[in-house]
Amino acid sequence: MKNKLLLTVILNLACLLAGAQSVEEIQTDPAYIWGTGNASTLRKADQEALAALTSQISTSVSSKFEQLTQGGTNGDEATVEETFQSVINTYSHSTLTNTRRIVIQNEPEAVVMRYIKVSEIQRIFDGRKNKILDFTAEAQKAEQRAQVADALRYYYWALVLLQSYPDGNYLTTTDDQGREQLLATWIPRQMDDIFAHIEVDMENVQVEGGLKTVTLGISYKGQPVRNYDYTYFDGRDWSNIFSAKDGRGIVELPALASAEGLQLRTEYMFEGEANIDNELAEVMEAVEPIAMRRCNLQLSGPEPQPGAAPSEAGMETATLAAADTAATTNNGMRYLPPTEAAPYAATLACVEQAIRSHDYGAMDTLCTERGKQMFDGLVRYGKARILSQPAYEYLECNGEVTCRSLPMSFHFEGNDRTFVEDVVFILNKEGKIDGLSFALNKPAVDDIMNQTAWNDTVRNVLINFLESYKTAYALKRYDYINSIFSDDALIITGSVLKRTAANENQPMSAQAVKYTRQTKSEYMKKLRHIFRSNEYINLRFADNQVRKSGVGGEVYGIQIKQDYFSSSYGDTGYLFLMVDLNNPKEPVIHVRTWQPEKDPDFGLIDLSHF
Repeated sequence: MKNKLLLTVILNLACLLAGAQSVEEIQTDPAYIWGTGNASTLRKADQEALAALTSQISTSVSSKFEQLTQGGTNGDEATVEETFQSVINTYSHSTLTNTRRIVIQNEPEAVVMRYIKVSEIQRIFDGRKNKILDFTAEAQKAEQRAQVADALRYYYWALVLLQSYPDGNYLTTTDDQGREQLLATWIPRQMDDIFAHIEVDMENVQVEGGLKTVTLGISYKGQPVRNYDYTYFDGRDWSNIFSAKDGRGIVELPALASAEGLQLRTEYMFEGEANIDNELAEVMEAVEPIAMRRCNLQLSGPEPQPGAAPSEAGMETATLAAADTAATTNNGMRYLPPTEAAPYAATLACVEQAIRSHDYGAMDTLCTERGKQMFDGLVRYGKARILSQPAYEYLECNGEVTCRSLPMSFHFEGNDRTFVEDVVFILNKEGKIDGLSFALNKPAVDDIMNQTAWNDTVRNVLINFLESYKTAYALKRYDYINSIFSDDALIITGSVLKRTAANENQPMSAQAVKYTRQTKSEYMKKLRHIFRSNEYINLRFADNQVRKSGVGGEVYGIQIKQDYFSSSYGDTGYLFLMVDLNNPKEPVIHVRTWQPEKDPDFGLIDLSHF
């Protein structure tokens, strides 16, 4: 038996040696492209070898990059070549690191060779192509949902990446009418069409001290925009970025200035968010920005008088259910009539007064200890301002009252963006504020509330859970996040999964999954470090879908398109949470996975994988 095993090992080794090629053979074989590097360390030599390989690839593919080289004159040939080389370098930091390597000589005089087959070069660019098409598809979906900021962001990023793809002028997509379109010309037309259908009206004006706040009603094709980013010219300079939500935005001016005729510029580049994708950030640094000349618009009409009631445009609220406000539901969740809501309304009136006057002394008696900490973290630290008179709804469920919602603007330290959020208040039986959160947008709420087969308590808990989860990162609520993960939670990050099952509708086996798995303690340790090292963290849910599991009772799978921004890091990807709501008062996460992009074989992780 031992002799047979030894013979097998010898034969396998012989086959490997026979199949291996020498350095000289690779360097003289036209089927390969190679580069070498010399340095005192292997790491430095490897970097130089990659740079040399990149230069060789540049030569072989230069003719395919028409959009970077066409139209040049003798005067800018050097600039074109420099730009082209920078674009090619965006591959060397990612895909090219997977090329094959031979260490010709070890340190201290290291020599390294990197090489790749000519036939495999196209595979280097396939990942970039998939990202371009994925961004384009995301933009189309966002535009249909009136998520203007997301649509423009993804369209522009796809257009920028198109300049880094060989034969980018000929890459096509299929539009929503089934027609094949050249991306290089179709994307700018789509963006111009979005710009043309944005309408902005002045809703109301508030003057406080030396500051005037103009509330804007912003619509897209006749419906309130779900999100929209813009800057405005205040007479001296362009403002920082302002983010509108659910049809509502603001402009801040000196008290004596007029907003009539004010110039607005629709944000579409999102350069500050490009660090969510390293390849994208490098390409945006390498190529010239693409100017979209129709991004400007102007406020028209007379400015409303201070204190004027806002019009209905842009004031749409996220109603939780189509029921009479005094109705009792089949599971005990009910909307409070005005008489029962009066004590809670009195509390919220005091909260509004404290925020408007910046006198927060009364909050000590209006909040529980936890509620006060969350109020300080959001409202005081976020420099919150109330935008308009709210139309509250009070929903009672399981002894708690949820008040939706107070429209406010926020500007956190370390973040150059002012954004609008609807704030939800959770009040206990004594009428004290026990929690605050940023509200989900209306489509996300509707997706849950339209699941009428689920009981009312579950739907309410799901909405509160998602809002609390999202807000917990802005508030750095370490203890809360720690409490909602089960001790044996499956936590997968940086997932790379491949399906091997013959039937793609079957659940994946454990052997088919390749991933980086963390224990709860490892994940929480990393999260504690993140909280300590970042001044501000913001989670943005571009989309979410919630589905119920067929087993385990009240177990739900939540898929979220999530953008993560902080003062030092950003990423975008797909978050999946498997949440146990069998005890509605104590939701538990059993599974958390994160994918940077959809897997080409099976798409997104969902309940079927567990």
